[in-house]
Amino acid sequence: MPTRYGPRIIMYATLHVTREPGIARVTLDNPPVNVLGVALMTDLRDLLTALRDDDEVRVIVFDSADPEFFIAHVDMTVTPDSLAGLAATAPAGVNVFQALGEMLRHQPQVTIVKLAGKARGGGAEFVAAADMAFAAIGRAGLGQVEALMGIVPGGGGTQYLAGRVGRNRALEVVLGADLFDAETAERYGWINRALPADELDAFVDRLARNIAALPDGVIEAAKRAIVPADLGEGLLREHDAWAGLIGRPAAARLIGGGLAHGAQTREGERDLEGLLRHLPA
Repeated sequence: MPTRYGPRIIMYATLHVTREPGIARVTLDNPPVNVLGVALMTDLRDLLTALRDDDEVRVIVFDSADPEFFIAHVDMTVTPDSLAGLAATAPAGVNVFQALGEMLRHQPQVTIVKLAGKARGGGAEFVAAADMAFAAIGRAGLGQVEALMGIVPGGGGTQYLAGRVGRNRALEVVLGADLFDAETAERYGWINRALPADELDAFVDRLARNIAALPDGVIEAAKRAIVPADLGEGLLREHDAWAGLIGRPAAARLIGGGLAHGAQTREGERDLEGLLRHLPA
């Protein structure tokens, strides 16, 4: 879908972008389950870059074209070679997955996730990197499933979680590797608010329009005053922890086994935790 930014038309393979006064609405659309692969990461990076200096956009709202999945997780088939282009442009001190989260965390606009489906792994990291997230009761789910693949979160998740829910609950999320419902995620502080599914759209729309209608300078002042924490050292520790595990035989066996038994298919992703816990030895 074409989207106008000033005089240019920008096309995205995995995003649909619409605009109204003060708001850019971004719908993720990367079938079959919205995995966070090279194409989606590239489109999100390019979109955030295009919007960064756009004074006409004050709020960015992210949702999904798929009612079941926001972002399933990082594409389990990515390789260092396939990530080379993104790696070449990543800032020093972060890997390609962390770079996307940090870009979102430092976006000058207010960023809001409208979560109506599941977000695991890199998808849950994206949700936690946004300024605000609102989730549908009975439909949304959040989880850091990486431990069941023999690794730990490597896209900022350990740091974002610790900041949002505290160390003890971050360890529960990472090592328990369960899918959390919207109400528990709200109680933990992982998201702003859990809402009845039939109220989610109207609530987020009203909030986004109210923020976009604020007087000039208010959003910028608030974001200058309430700054994202400096996670540089923590992100380095996270990357080292992830990198120390991803090359081990257990990770290759679990990731390969997951793909062989239905991961990244709609049926397999509905209970990815169960699928990974019950892989044949």
